[in-house]
Amino acid sequence: MKDDNSTESIVFIVDDDPLVRESLSSLLRSVGLQTQVFGSTSAFLREKRPALPGCLVLDVRLPGESGLDFQAELAGRNIRIPIIFMTGHGDIPMTVRAMKAGAVEFLTKPFREQDMLDAVKLALERDQGRIESEKVSSGLKSNFATLTPREQEIMALVASGLMNKQVAGKIGLSEITVKVHRGRIMQKMGARSLADLVRMAEALGVRPSAS
Repeated sequence: MKDDNSTESIVFIVDDDPLVRESLSSLLRSVGLQTQVFGSTSAFLREKRPALPGCLVLDVRLPGESGLDFQAELAGRNIRIPIIFMTGHGDIPMTVRAMKAGAVEFLTKPFREQDMLDAVKLALERDQGRIESEKVSSGLKSNFATLTPREQEIMALVASGLMNKQVAGKIGLSEITVKVHRGRIMQKMGARSLADLVRMAEALGVRPSAS
């Protein structure tokens, strides 16, 4: 793994033990990853995080707020970052709680360096996937916003499975006019096929109105 990966992702480490922070940071930097270390969850929250795929390596036992409580707080703040927990005092209920809340891994100290590296790799891949998914969703929303209200209505009807003739009868337009609208919708949305348009409508939650 080359050092240029350090510009593509980042690993945040939160642990109140400076020796643990430095040891983990050194391990991750040795495989080309960029790191930022924090002694507390509040310090992590105060820091402006770069817009890169990232993950959080978090100690369960911290002064004040526990790592598990911080996991819940991040979810409440809509900060969606994959979390790898580490603890010297793990138990099954604690592990189950962390994993049910979306943790990538729960490592008990002392853990193998490779286990941490594997967990970080998985977490960064997960965050990269989330970022790409959000970009696609944002693009779909932007494209949908360029449709006229009539086009949005027709898209919903077409995506629900109605043929042009049925759409025309439902909204009081000629079939040829619906066909023209449908062509414009496909073009504006960047849809290559009807199946593509249906998938986009599903992703956007577009449904025909109840009326």
